[in-house]
Amino acid sequence: MARAVCDEAEEYLTWLAVEQGRSRNTLLAYRRDLSSYEGYLAERGLEPAAASEADVEAYLAARLAEGISPASVSRALACIRGMHRFLVEEGMAAGDPTADVSSPRVPYRLPKALNEAEVLALLATAKGATPIERRDLAILELLYGTGIRVSELTGLSLTDLRPGSGLLRVTGKGSRERLVPLVGAAAEALGRWLGPGGRPELVPRRWARRQDSEAVFLNARGGRIGRQGVWLVISRHAEAAGLERKVHPHVLRHSCATHMLEHGADIRVVQELLGHVSIATTQVYTLVSPEHLRKAYEAAHPRAGRARAL
Repeated sequence: MARAVCDEAEEYLTWLAVEQGRSRNTLLAYRRDLSSYEGYLAERGLEPAAASEADVEAYLAARLAEGISPASVSRALACIRGMHRFLVEEGMAAGDPTADVSSPRVPYRLPKALNEAEVLALLATAKGATPIERRDLAILELLYGTGIRVSELTGLSLTDLRPGSGLLRVTGKGSRERLVPLVGAAAEALGRWLGPGGRPELVPRRWARRQDSEAVFLNARGGRIGRQGVWLVISRHAEAAGLERKVHPHVLRHSCATHMLEHGADIRVVQELLGHVSIATTQVYTLVSPEHLRKAYEAAHPRAGRARAL
């Protein structure tokens, strides 16, 4: 657990929670980053408000030297920069030492997706009639069928379901709500899980936490399933399908987006489905699929025609 942060940092975290609506997981990550930063400064007899540009750069260099990935260090800088700006705006510091500090270069990586045969192999491992098998299949089908994030799946409540509408209400980053289609295999799997022989079999005699009674997905003890629980579900079935090195929860989200684009979906539809604020985030998926790139080129370029490929 991250140690306590200074009063100024605590005020910043409170502002992020109340005014910006940041999620609990984001706040925990920011608290860890700020705790690490403060610890580094404290060893040098400094408070955050007195830190210089050289101190910030030295901290980032030290983190990189420890083997922390550039992406993690870049995220930490974003958090530290946000705090220093907050201190200046609130009159708690004279200047922002991060103003001219550059983020470490983060190697560009394309998101990895399963091919359609691999997805089918994964789903086949969860075919069964027990409550746990029904739940696991519904989790896999929903993650792949809707592209929702794991945090969005674990946060689903029964009131988010809209029977007969073919839609599911999802609460994403920044507490932004959106509706996603719930049809086909995903809807069928979810229906089997919620029906007799599924979720009702895991409902406890007495709820440990009142809010768990509204959870769509339950763990074996009858509580709301968490991110780690979903990770274990996916890992277990990935291993059974021989895909253990390829699959984690976000891979199913990547696969959903990639396969939709391969089958001709408009990129703005995929953007809305995934809940991306910027279409630039969604455009990454157009780079993942060479087949999508080739088809788009042939459809748009006047000289592509039906020429034989090299």
